[in-house]
Amino acid sequence: MAETTVKGFFEALEGKLAKDPSRLDGMDCVFQFRVGDNAYHVDVANGKPAVISGDAASPNCIVTVSEGDFLDLLSGKLNGQMAFMMGKLKVAGDMGLALKMASFLK
Repeated sequence: MAETTVKGFFEALEGKLAKDPSRLDGMDCVFQFRVGDNAYHVDVANGKPAVISGDAASPNCIVTVSEGDFLDLLSGKLNGQMAFMMGKLKVAGDMGLALKMASFLK
């Protein structure tokens, strides 16, 4: 399964989101993910996603996490709120968007 890696997750994400656009209803923003040494951003315009490798010019929400913790979040071994409170997951920018992010990480 390709999604067992950070790269595999982000490569599959755009297709997953396109299949269920309700996950992005009302969103028009850019999420920046810094996972370990990797950077990806999810640009949502008019409810349509584009997942791009690298840093975004002006992200609305920046998420920083280690690769291991990110994979644990995806597998359900680590709770996002607990990771945030323990300092394993750092969020900068729009916290409201950070809360909505969980809808497309599943």
